[in-house]
Amino acid sequence: MTDAPAIPPVPATRRADIVERMHGVDVADPYRWLEDGTDPEVRAWTTAQNGRTRAVLDALPGRDALHRRLTELLSVRVVGGARVAGDRLFTIERGDGLDQAALFVRDALGGPDASSRLLVDPQALLGEETAALDWYHPTVDGRLVAFGCSTGGDERSTLRIIDVGTGELLADEIPHTRAASVAWLPSGEAFAYTRYPDPALVPADERGYDRRVWWHEVGQHPGHDELVFGDLPDPTAWPDVSLSPDGRWMLVHVSLGWDRVDVHLIDRSTGERTTLIEGVDATTGLRVVGDRIVGITTLDAPRGRVVEATLAAPTANDWRTIVPESDAVLEGISVTARSLLVLSTRSAVSQLAHHHLDGRLVGAVELPGLSTVVGLGGSLERDEAWLALTSFAQPTALHRWTPGAIDPWGATRAAVDPAAFVVEQVRYPSTDRTSIGMFVVRAASTDPGPDTPTILSGYGGFSVTLAPEYSASIVAHCEAGGVWAVANIRGGAEEGDEWHRAGTRERKQQVFDDFAAAADWLVAEGRTTRPRLAIRGGSNGGLLVATELTQRPDLCRAVHCAVPLTDMVRFPRFLIARLWIPEYGDPDEAADFAWLHAYSPYHHVVDGTCYPALLVTTGEEDSRVDPCHARKFAAAVQAATTCATDHPVLVRVESQAGHGQGKPVGRQADEAADVLAFLHWQLAG
Repeated sequence: MTDAPAIPPVPATRRADIVERMHGVDVADPYRWLEDGTDPEVRAWTTAQNGRTRAVLDALPGRDALHRRLTELLSVRVVGGARVAGDRLFTIERGDGLDQAALFVRDALGGPDASSRLLVDPQALLGEETAALDWYHPTVDGRLVAFGCSTGGDERSTLRIIDVGTGELLADEIPHTRAASVAWLPSGEAFAYTRYPDPALVPADERGYDRRVWWHEVGQHPGHDELVFGDLPDPTAWPDVSLSPDGRWMLVHVSLGWDRVDVHLIDRSTGERTTLIEGVDATTGLRVVGDRIVGITTLDAPRGRVVEATLAAPTANDWRTIVPESDAVLEGISVTARSLLVLSTRSAVSQLAHHHLDGRLVGAVELPGLSTVVGLGGSLERDEAWLALTSFAQPTALHRWTPGAIDPWGATRAAVDPAAFVVEQVRYPSTDRTSIGMFVVRAASTDPGPDTPTILSGYGGFSVTLAPEYSASIVAHCEAGGVWAVANIRGGAEEGDEWHRAGTRERKQQVFDDFAAAADWLVAEGRTTRPRLAIRGGSNGGLLVATELTQRPDLCRAVHCAVPLTDMVRFPRFLIARLWIPEYGDPDEAADFAWLHAYSPYHHVVDGTCYPALLVTTGEEDSRVDPCHARKFAAAVQAATTCATDHPVLVRVESQAGHGQGKPVGRQADEAADVLAFLHWQLAG
């Protein structure tokens, strides 16, 4: 390996003799003491690990150049999150001097060159570098906007309200929200919203659950807010709320896991509540349009169908299909004054279709290349909609749809020429011969071969589709002569609901097999070799690559494991992880424990094994996946590996950072430069 920096010794890490008997199995947990991030011993360990990691990464000769280029690529203007409210168009934008995403507003009738106005800058509002805009919801007429900001990457936000015309904040502040759902009355005088109990008033192991729907009168203290929906089938259920444009009808969607959504309709004029669907393994998303409901369901259609019903007879038995299931996976709909736009994906590539309001097809809407539609917001007052388009080397940019055309909306500054890159979609066989899709990205000047440094990424869970989306890291890696591959393995939604289910619970091992098969295919096809191959994943994808490292240490040269789950027999004990039991299983149940323990990466690190080089990254304030997973796994691999001189195991724990959301550009560039420099160093030979 060229330009190898000196690698300091691994900090001393205490190994405790802890063995717990679970369902008749002795489960060793020697690094359980690393679970408590507030413990002084754990803090000292983290400080020592960070110091060692910085000594290595800061000495890598290519890091500074990568950091400069990544800063350029991350600073390009990106525009998304479009919503139309009256004559106003709201967008979330970042770049061109903005270190964090901010909320902008412009005249929806002003044409593509209409200037946008900065409405909410979270950093300026809260005076914090890590302040982030988490979500926003405008009133029907666009006069007011409710929005949430958080700090430190923890995603727990406070609801505030801004007057769009004056830019002044109202006095209302509601804490304890997270990814809040807000449904305004058309007058803007009140709204329904979701919030959590005050964490100071509930036991520590109950925090982050019991989200409920409340009613708030603007100008009133939230202590007077009325509970309007709290009938949760389980504390881990996740309700969302919406109102009809006239404010009479309230829809409450209640998600349990990723395969079931119950839907309830409340007539606010009478208080009558109707359950539209409940207790069925199907996902459904509906909205009220005029005197009917319309939306998408997977009931009797794993890839989704568009249904409608009257408000007089709205239950599932009354739903009528207006756009039937096809081989494409339905992602969403947008209703305009005269049209129904249906967004779908085929093997993770976006498609858009124009229909009449009754479902009759007008025609396909042509989209450029292998691209992704990010958000779709239509106007009920006009026959138009806004969407953002992106691809791996194409920053997210705003477009307007009108019948017959999609037009760019607003100027963007190019930091990268998409034409200089090639994006291909290939298919490979998994271990059970199932055909799996994979995107392969490279510079047009790169001819892949055995010496090509290649990074393979994946996710494989929670019905998440890995679609073409702009990535500064992918562009920088490909500009350096590398190839980046994205495997659309089971557990995601790339091929519909059944694709997701095929990678959950007792079927999770197939996800790992799908991903390993992608790596094996890249090598067998002569596109790279093991010494030139790295894998990376974050969150559930961190679990993915951690498991690959323990099951297939021969698979690749290097691993980046970000904000991972790794202890699968204790995961529900931490933060909001009970939400994930429907996806993974419950280790308190003997049958579930058997399959969880069978692959839990922390429990399958074997002493005396030569493991790939490993960089584990996490954030101290992560409120989704507890950083203890990263600490315990890294400590186990550091103690077990026999080739740490050539394949170092490094730990990077970032302060005032969470799961990755809301991280300012500077910090994104710092982390991305560390990761790419580490992987390039290891793949250099």
